[in-house]
Amino acid sequence: MKSIAIIFAFLFSIVSFSQEKEQAYNNVKKAAFNYIDTFYKADTTLAYKSVHKNVRKVGWWFDKKKNAYSNKSEMPFDKLIALAKRWNVKGNRADKNSVRKVEVLEVSDKIAVAKVTAVWGIDYLNMVKTKDGWKSINIIWQSKPKFSLKD
Repeated sequence: MKSIAIIFAFLFSIVSFSQEKEQAYNNVKKAAFNYIDTFYKADTTLAYKSVHKNVRKVGWWFDKKKNAYSNKSEMPFDKLIALAKRWNVKGNRADKNSVRKVEVLEVSDKIAVAKVTAVWGIDYLNMVKTKDGWKSINIIWQSKPKFSLKD
């Protein structure tokens, strides 16, 4: 009888651990989609849910007229919020048919990495698990790449 109880306890811990991992994966994915939708839907409440207030966002935009990338652009949380309020407020930059892709690359118990593909290009989100959920704390982005070694 004692051995059956031990086996059930062991199986329960395996199932519980598996569910915890799956929940973490789903929460990271949701936070990454919230990041995209912050801009697509001009909904800053999603940024407050999924972006850390100490975020460091840095990236480069390709200027077709100059045929070159911009200088490094940095965006702290307050500027991210300001951009989200105006970027797609008219719905002319992204709509329901726009690319909206999230690849969760890795999830640990405290940190995670996801790749986001959106109309503006790609972002890599380094996330941290906080008491309020998963939040992007470091974001590196570029406009749509000319190539990718993954392709």
